[in-house]
Amino acid sequence: MEKMVAGSDKLTSLFERFSNDPFRRRFRLLGRELAHLQMWGIERVMKDARQLIQSRVAPASPKNDGRQTPWRNHPVFVAQHGTATCCRGCIAKWHQIEAGEELTSEQLDYLLNVVRHWLLQFL
Repeated sequence: MEKMVAGSDKLTSLFERFSNDPFRRRFRLLGRELAHLQMWGIERVMKDARQLIQSRVAPASPKNDGRQTPWRNHPVFVAQHGTATCCRGCIAKWHQIEAGEELTSEQLDYLLNVVRHWLLQFL
């Protein structure tokens, strides 16, 4: 697997693919989720993101995989759907990180950088 670096051409290409996907491009922060991001700030939201992704997506076989990420009520949940970091199936398809093994710290950092990049467009 190539080294995962946020801010690279790979990230630019990934977000171009998201913008061309009808499902992914429909996600936006609005209402309560947008207010939370603006009130809490990116650092607090990213701290939550690390905890949520570690507990819900990082295990080799997450509980309820494919249905473990709610659609709303936290900016990270919306961001996960917008960036295909919501379940191991989406992560495998969009980020080429196969399911069946716990995420490495490098993979987790990469996914968090993708989520951060997506959230920053709303600040």
